[in-house]
Amino acid sequence: MNIDHDYQIKAGSHATLVSIINVKIKGHEDQTETDRSLLELRELLRTLGIKAGEEFIQRKADIDAGTALGSGKLLEIAESAKSKNSDLLVFDFELSAGQARNIKEITGLDVMDRVYVILEIFARHARTREAKLQIEIARLQYLLPRLAGLWAHFSRQRGGVGVRGGEGEQQIELDRRIVRSRIETLKDDLELVAKSREEQKKKRKNKAVIAALVGYTNAGKSSLLNRLCRVDVVEENKLFATLDPTHRTLNPDTHPPMILIDTVGFISNLPSTLVEGFKTTFESALEADLLLIVCDISDPHYKKHLEVTMQILKELGIDQREHIIIFNKRDKLSSPHISKIIARAYPGSLVVSSYETEDVNMLREHICKTFLDKQTLYDLFIPYEQGAAMAKVAKNTNVVKAHNHERGIFYRIRIPAFIFDELGLFPYVLTPDDPKLEEWKFLLESATPKIDG
Repeated sequence: MNIDHDYQIKAGSHATLVSIINVKIKGHEDQTETDRSLLELRELLRTLGIKAGEEFIQRKADIDAGTALGSGKLLEIAESAKSKNSDLLVFDFELSAGQARNIKEITGLDVMDRVYVILEIFARHARTREAKLQIEIARLQYLLPRLAGLWAHFSRQRGGVGVRGGEGEQQIELDRRIVRSRIETLKDDLELVAKSREEQKKKRKNKAVIAALVGYTNAGKSSLLNRLCRVDVVEENKLFATLDPTHRTLNPDTHPPMILIDTVGFISNLPSTLVEGFKTTFESALEADLLLIVCDISDPHYKKHLEVTMQILKELGIDQREHIIIFNKRDKLSSPHISKIIARAYPGSLVVSSYETEDVNMLREHICKTFLDKQTLYDLFIPYEQGAAMAKVAKNTNVVKAHNHERGIFYRIRIPAFIFDELGLFPYVLTPDDPKLEEWKFLLESATPKIDG
């Protein structure tokens, strides 16, 4: 038996959306939050190529344990859905296995919940081995508690083979063992992949500084990556178009090079099982020196999106990491005055359009300056006969100014301290009591600048 036999989304399905208002369910506490969540669910379904039609919202103080909404309401929804040629009910909250089975039996329609919709999107968009392993683990963890429901449904189709104490129960237990074993195998594989990635990360960390693009899904992170790094990464106006971290060089001319990372987008009401399953996807952000928090300013819910992003960063323990808030999609605003209002409301933020060359150049310069300003300044005097030391300066540091002297070259360089420590240039550093320092200070005024400081 294919254990997720009943959890397949058919291509070209027409969906009726079902939601709830309940103070105990996150993201559904009131009408406003529920409407926003439903709008997001529509976008999720569009990503899967599913047409979303009619919506039903039920205000309930208590959730029915067996059917979520009650059989009477479900029959009403089913009748309306069928009259509009809907073949799929999509619930904007997580259903238990029993609820999903009962709803399907009552309505005669296929049933999905928000969790599985997101899982399906992840499964379709993953490219790297790591992401595929994470998704498969999350899928199996989702299906494991639902095996009993699957077999109960299967037994009814076969004409009443008992689930309790019979063939069904034995098969459920067998399937559970198979699934658990598969999960453990996948976790072992994922650990090996993670170790390999960790080694690569250490090597990269010693040679580069990293900025990570983070933010709500579909905020335009990939577009910014493309423009900033002049590359071609997939851009789609769909939720979760990017799942695998993408590394690109922002500025190869600085030392060390500046690397920009595009990460998976965040989303509200993401179930904890999914958050845990995809935490390693966010690890690129965990190691970043600078976070670029991207927010779609044209979205009417941008404040909520920013709030969700900051909450997830807090859960990851990096909300206090140095960051820049970037409000993207300025070109979609109805009025240019909105940009100024936003900039005043969020001091230090930038309002840009990834399609405006001037904005992109300004942002690139701002990021580079942020990194360079964090580097340490060193004043050096290197005699001409020390050619190897001069070569190290030219190859590994950012030369701010240089001046030729009859006995050598004065340098002012900018470089992260951890890299300077490895270069062996300490013997050439001008200390406060070095007599050459006064001469250097005089010459500094006339020295030719090499980079903007």
